[in-house]
Amino acid sequence: MRGYTTTDVAELLDVSAARVRAFARAGFLNARKGSRGEYRFSFPDIILLRTAKELTDAHIHPRKVWRALRVLREQLPAGQSLAGMRICAEGDHIVVRERDHSWLPESGQATLDFSVSDLARQVTPLVRDRARAAKAAPSAGSDEWYNIGIDFEVLGALADAKAAYARSIELDTDNADAYVNLGRLLHGEEELDQARIQYEKALELAPESAIAAFNLGVVLEDLGRCAEAVQAYRSALDSDPGFADAHYNLAYLYERDGDNSGALRHLARYKALSQKKPAP
Repeated sequence: MRGYTTTDVAELLDVSAARVRAFARAGFLNARKGSRGEYRFSFPDIILLRTAKELTDAHIHPRKVWRALRVLREQLPAGQSLAGMRICAEGDHIVVRERDHSWLPESGQATLDFSVSDLARQVTPLVRDRARAAKAAPSAGSDEWYNIGIDFEVLGALADAKAAYARSIELDTDNADAYVNLGRLLHGEEELDQARIQYEKALELAPESAIAAFNLGVVLEDLGRCAEAVQAYRSALDSDPGFADAHYNLAYLYERDGDNSGALRHLARYKALSQKKPAP
């Protein structure tokens, strides 16, 4: 089991190892334990630990901090760069800000304002060390490289993330999630045919994957293969009828083809599903 050790995190955040372990026991992290019971932390864990440190250093009661961060843990973005995110305080509220919106994970007195991009720059060398260690370790498997890819992607190091996902697939050609993530990065680079191949492979391995089917629909639409895109979006909805974005994209394609009743049906479903989502 890989990840960032208690010592790594303690040095990075300039706190004691005992304090890191105390935060880990508080229940607001997704930290795992190794075979000897040692903690292993991910980059999102480090963000939450940094937040906890800043809040408790501002003399906020630990229980209030832990309660707020249990909610924030569920709201941290996944699979995307955190470079534009800030965690700050306004009055009695902890506020999480991104480029185009902000939200309150939980109320609580605080004096906190730091950019996750600053922390990302500090963590990047750890991720690179982890990748070097995996490259040198014969035991490093597909899952380890997949997780390294996620960390690189969260940090915005997309070329490194792409290489890590490719290595994950090389080690396990049945790793459907790695194909999906690699396809998404290729799609972002406008490598549409290569992205399509990755999504199609993911669906061969995991036919029930709604996200693979949806992503395939998007890339087929970008390729101008709209009839096939419709089938892909339908497949996504077969696996997950509540996939709001698939309803939206189908509504657009049906309207484009003159099927107004189909477009209205899916648009109504999209609006109903969107209204059920809590505001960010």
